[in-house]
Amino acid sequence: MGILPRFDGGKPKKSKPKHKKVPVEVVVRQAVEKLRLPQPVIRTSPNEDHAHVVGVPTWMWVQRSTWAPVTKTAEVPGLRVTATASPRKAVWSMGEGGAVTCTGPGTPYSEKFRPDEQSPDCGYTYRVSSLAEPGRAFVVSVRVMWDVEWHGGGRVGRVPGLVIAAERPIEVDEVQAVVVR
Repeated sequence: MGILPRFDGGKPKKSKPKHKKVPVEVVVRQAVEKLRLPQPVIRTSPNEDHAHVVGVPTWMWVQRSTWAPVTKTAEVPGLRVTATASPRKAVWSMGEGGAVTCTGPGTPYSEKFRPDEQSPDCGYTYRVSSLAEPGRAFVVSVRVMWDVEWHGGGRVGRVPGLVIAAERPIEVDEVQAVVVR
């Protein structure tokens, strides 16, 4: 009367879970790996078409379009993690031994500033000429430090210390004055 015989030994089968539970740390790693942080674009005043001068302030900044948060999400069944990377600081190596740490992208030079004025937040003044260097230029580099904050699976966390770098040559000249009486 509606009862069918069992052919599997009479024991009911256990249902298998549809998917394994993935640890949140694994999905965080996936989200962080998806982040494509922009290569910093080095800007200076004087710009790359002009020589910098010993004793005259150099302004440095990272192009604004490369200094903005980046967000990516990774997902597995039952778990979604979103990671947001934010630039924290720029560490400049000036090629002659000097270094500068800036807590932001720096201020672009504009005509509203005097030519001899120092940058309000990211500048350097060369002490020696680069003319004796290979290519007659110092290799200037910037390393942008990024921190990642993530949330998902009812948890939050931080991944510090991602670094993206760029470099370019800067020619530094020396101006000699001759006093004639």
